[in-house]
Amino acid sequence: MRALVVDKPEAGQTARAAFRDFAEAELPEGDVLLRVTHSTVNYKDGLAVTGRAPVVRRFPMVPGIDMVGVVEESAAPAVKPGDHVILNGWGVGETHCGAYAPRARVKADWLVPLPEGIAPAEAAAIGTAGYTAMLCVMALERHGITPDRGPVLVTGAAGGVGSVAIALLSRLGWYVAASTGRPEEQAYLESLGAKEVVPRDRYAGGPARPLGKEVWAAAVDTVGSKTLAGVLAEVRYGGAVAACGLAQGMDLPASVAPFILRGVALLGVDSVMAPRPLRLEAWSRLAKDLDRDALRAMTTTATLDQVPEIAGRILAGQVRGRVVVEIGA
Repeated sequence: MRALVVDKPEAGQTARAAFRDFAEAELPEGDVLLRVTHSTVNYKDGLAVTGRAPVVRRFPMVPGIDMVGVVEESAAPAVKPGDHVILNGWGVGETHCGAYAPRARVKADWLVPLPEGIAPAEAAAIGTAGYTAMLCVMALERHGITPDRGPVLVTGAAGGVGSVAIALLSRLGWYVAASTGRPEEQAYLESLGAKEVVPRDRYAGGPARPLGKEVWAAAVDTVGSKTLAGVLAEVRYGGAVAACGLAQGMDLPASVAPFILRGVALLGVDSVMAPRPLRLEAWSRLAKDLDRDALRAMTTTATLDQVPEIAGRILAGQVRGRVVVEIGA
């Protein structure tokens, strides 16, 4: 089968993905064989395909961390041929071959049934980005943060996680502010439900103050580093930030002041290894709480051949919303 594959690089070379014939026998072990119908291009996929960061840790590797497909063969009693399923995370596309091929062999425990009412292409459009956004919303809710507490800020707003987070939070009754470095996307962000657009430089520019004016009841941060530090300094007393990304960096040049003087909570959100019950809850909520018109507005469609070009653009911040890749639809 024709697949996008990262092979082990020669000494001193970068591990970049390229199309080649990939035998089904090269697929790793697993108790379920899927016919992959749809995938997406996420920031992590961009890193894997371009070789900009050592995301791939086993070779040969088929990238693609999001997978929607139909079960063809199964040795697991809970999963049957013909089932439509979703796979997000679990090291797929990094240590276990992913979605940029017509077939994938995976573990049954990693699969989530396609929720009723969600089409396969919609599930791919949601993907890891939308599922992560839902986990962030759930984290804020579990901490007791509700829309009546005040406005919520979403950083990296024009990206995949940010776009879905805006749509979800707006529909749930929040006043949503969107932080972006792309002012030309204001109309797009407002169409998703943002009531206010905040320039990225407000947080990403210089060092954050230990404390600033209390502005936000909560935030969803997809950026990390200086941006997260600046946001924390403006969270109101007793507020919380759900942090799920590190596009700006893994460092956190902040002080303890927001935590010990305002009781602000920093809620780490991981989507890769999240337990199955949490995944099922998140996908159930997405089926109920995500406006499909908003999802369509943030989604474009591409072919597998276009993935390398899109991977470069997503790392350059030139892709907004979600990109659905039709593998074998």
